[in-house]
Order: sequence, then structure tokens, then C-alpha cells
Amino acid sequence: MKHKKYIRLALVLVLFSFIKINAQESKTLTLNEAIELGIKNSKQLKLSQSKIDEAVAATKQAAEARLPDASISGSYLRLTKPNVNLKGFGSDSSGGFTSPTISQALYGSANASLPIYAGSKIKYGIESAKYLEQATRLDAEHDKEAVTLNIIAAYINLYKASASAKVVEENLEQSRLRDSNFASLERNGLLARNDMLRAQLQTSNFELALVDAQNSIQLATVNMNILLGLPESTVLIVDSSGITNPTGLQSIEAYEQSADTGRNDVQALNYRSKAADAAVKIAKGDYYPSLALTGGYVAAHVPKLLTITNAVTFGLGVKYDIGSLWKTKSKVQQAEAQAQQLQITRDMMTDNIHLAINQAYQTYLTDIKKIEVNNKAVLQANENYRISKNKYDNSLLLLTDLLDANVEQLRANLDLEVSKADAALDYYTLQQTAGLLK
Repeated sequence: MKHKKYIRLALVLVLFSFIKINAQESKTLTLNEAIELGIKNSKQLKLSQSKIDEAVAATKQAAEARLPDASISGSYLRLTKPNVNLKGFGSDSSGGFTSPTISQALYGSANASLPIYAGSKIKYGIESAKYLEQATRLDAEHDKEAVTLNIIAAYINLYKASASAKVVEENLEQSRLRDSNFASLERNGLLARNDMLRAQLQTSNFELALVDAQNSIQLATVNMNILLGLPESTVLIVDSSGITNPTGLQSIEAYEQSADTGRNDVQALNYRSKAADAAVKIAKGDYYPSLALTGGYVAAHVPKLLTITNAVTFGLGVKYDIGSLWKTKSKVQQAEAQAQQLQITRDMMTDNIHLAINQAYQTYLTDIKKIEVNNKAVLQANENYRISKNKYDNSLLLLTDLLDANVEQLRANLDLEVSKADAALDYYTLQQTAGLLK
């Protein structure tokens, strides 16, 4: 007896541990928590941050063009026996001239140059880099909004799958209870076996629908876990209170105006246009000469011949590429064409955004109407099933009609849950299209 008690206790402990482990793998998640976690672990946003770092480095590199350039060079040379004849250097015993034996030479120099004027190319290069850096930051913000909307869509899809499964489970439970009652009636000869089998067939169809719903939940959960950076096996429980149908819909004109001034991708394109204008000025800078302060130091030593020290040079250097007179025009035309392309792209983007806003706006209005219609449909389907059930109980209706009423009731409830979820997602899509999803 004691051994049996120990075995039972061990089984209970194992079962408790198993339940505890499973409980640790589940996670209740609100919509805001999902967004925060998804943004934190988004690989896309990490890539965007690396692009920002690159743009910041490019701006620093452009600013460093103002700093002086400096270089140091030196050489040590070994020479073969040269034939050197220096007139007047010395004479030998016969009255001729002698030359030193040179076998090596050392040479070193240091040079520095500080740009003063380069056709304003340095100035506009820094300006262009700053514009591109700001555009990259705005691109990252736009990516953040896109990631947020993607997380919202995944969250709502998981909610939609869970809600659909819940509705199917409720109908399946009701159908199984009816099968139990019908089986009792059939055993007592009060119900035709064919009717009982027809009811059981509908129960089987509900079971298949539940399998499909559970499969949808599994796929939606894996997708959500990947977006949030969680283990794929984590069981997510969505908080439906965060999924509501917001009110306070603005006019289409207001949304279009918000998009024109508030969308980060539009602002990023504006900054790229400014950078393109600066690129035109950089290209025109080739028409002008460049000025720089220069300085240097030279030292040399050739044994038995020459030693140079403290040779310091300084002055003003001027450089002008004469070929720029006929080569720069094409560069300027290319830069102006690129600036024009960005402006056309900006206009095309505005048109596409306005179209997208109108589509999202009308889709959301349609969703609201669908919710109203589906609410009525649920009331009608519930009432129809109640009446059909009463008629069937009083032998005034065929079982087929009762089962059809049950199916219509299930379909109406599913359509209502789906329309609510779709309306919430389409509202967030409208906000993101107008640049208002923060």
C-alpha cells in the first residue's frame, strides 16, 4: 500500500511539473506589449539603425574635408659606384679634379595642406551628407511604422483565428450535446436513425472546422513569435480588450494633408531632393579653382656630398583644371537630371499615397457597415435557430432545416468576429497610410 501511495505521489509531482512547464511557455500579450516587443527585436529596425550609423559616418567624412592633409615620406637609397665629375670640387696630385665616392643617400619630407576654397564643393558636400543622414533617419522611422503595422496585423490575425476557434468550439459543444440527446431518442425508437446520423455528420463537420481553426492558430502563433523574437513554441494568449473599433474618423482631405506633411517617407524624399540640389552645386564647383595653404619640411643627407636641414617651405597653392571648362557641363546636367527625377518621384508618391488613403478610407467605411449588417445577422440567425428548435421539438420542422439553421448561426457569428477584426486592422492601415501611426 505504501508503495502505491509513493507511486501516486510521484505521478502527481510529475504531472504538476509538466503543467508548470507548459504554463511557463504560455504568454498573455496585449497589443501594446506586442508592438514594444516586436520593435525591440525587429531585425529590419536593426538594419535601419546600421544604415543610420553609416549615414552619420558619411557626414563626418564630409566634414573632415575641411581638415588639413598631412603626409610624411622618407627614403634610404643604396647606390652603385657612380661616375661623378664635379668641377672645382678638388684636385689630385696630378692637378686633376677628384669626386667623392657616393654609395648611399637619405631623403625625408613632411608636407601639409589646408584647403581654403574648393569651389564651395566642401561646403555643399557637408550639406548634402547632412540631408542624406536626415533622410536615412526618416526612412528608419517609416520602417518602424511598417513594422508596427505588421505586428498589429499578425496580432489581429491571431485574435481572429482564436475567436473563430472559440465560436466553432461553442457550436461543437452544442452539437455534441444534441447528438447525445438524439442517440437517446434513437435508442428509444423516438427518432429515425437517419436523422441521428445526419446530426452526427454535422458534428463531424464542426470538428473538421475546429481542426482548421486550430491549425490557423498554430500558424498565426509561429508568425507572431518570429516577429516578436520569441521561441516558436511559445503559446500566445491575445488580449481582445486591446482590439476595438476606434471612433473619430477624419475626412479624406484631412488624412491627405496629414500624409503630405507627416509621412516619414515623404519627408525623407524631400531631404533627398535637397541633397540632389546640393549635388548640382558641387558639380558646378569644378568650374572654379581651388586654393590651399601649403607648408613642408625637407631634409636630405648624401655622405661626403650634401646635407640639408631646416628647409621649411610655406605658401599659397592654386590649382585649376582647365579641362573642367568642357567637362563640367555634362556633370552638372547629370546632377540636374537626378534632382528632377526626385521631384517627379515625389509627385508620383503623393498621387499614390492619396489613392491609398482613399482606398483605405472606403475599406474601413465598408468594414463598419459590415459590422452593422453582421450584428443584425447574428440576431436574426439566433432567433431563427430558436424558432427552428421550437418547431422541431414540436415536430413542425425537419431535422435538415434545424441543422441548416445551426450552420447559419455559426456562419453569422464567425462573420461578425472576422468583420470586427478586419475593421480594426483596416483602421490602423488607414492611420499608417496617413502618417498617423505612432
